[in-house]
Amino acid sequence: MKGREKIAALTAYDYPTARLLDECGVPLLLVGDSLGMVVLGYPDTTHVTMQEMLHHTRAVARACPGALIVADLPFGSYETPGAGVANARRLVEAGAEAVKAEGGRAIAGQARAIVDAGIPFMGHLGMLPQHVREEGGYHIKGKSDEERDALHHDADALEAAGVFAIVLELVAPPVARELTARMAVPTIGIGSGADCDGQILVTSDLFGTSPGRIPRHVQPSRLGDAMRAAVAAWKAGL
Repeated sequence: MKGREKIAALTAYDYPTARLLDECGVPLLLVGDSLGMVVLGYPDTTHVTMQEMLHHTRAVARACPGALIVADLPFGSYETPGAGVANARRLVEAGAEAVKAEGGRAIAGQARAIVDAGIPFMGHLGMLPQHVREEGGYHIKGKSDEERDALHHDADALEAAGVFAIVLELVAPPVARELTARMAVPTIGIGSGADCDGQILVTSDLFGTSPGRIPRHVQPSRLGDAMRAAVAAWKAGL
């Protein structure tokens, strides 16, 4: 799809959402560890367990979508190449067709091992939610020359490892544009400007149903308001 059409990607954590998004023709569904915050009520993604990722991956897979199902390797599940391969296989057994993990050069060995095991691998650069605690929040990456160069080196390492695409989260738009232009694999942006090969959003952010603050890069629908109105109308009619 790179260079031919924009790639639309959304998160799915359950059977009905996967069915709905597939009916809408979304070609890539991510069972993201963002489910920790928007479904399970955790403060960040570092609390999500492998068992929880397997549970939600199975639910999405039961929808049998035509979309590609990608599942996140959760925090602590890919510390070594061996652990990464073992847990990637568990996600595939649960119904994932590819896996995603965060990092560049630091996890290039894990990415290569997973690809060599026959499992498609999606990279994730920029803001890494699994590192939010050590970074003290969510920050745009690539604003300094040092960060820009690091992103380029990380992207090169992932591409050499055999990834099929890279998510760019909160990357400064000029740097995201550079990476998109020079890489053979697609970039899928989230809060990284309009020049990536595609875009991904947390579906509940798009619907306006996420608890708490909706990120600035999202223009949410008013579905949350409509849901509240439906409940209020039902209660009023009791």
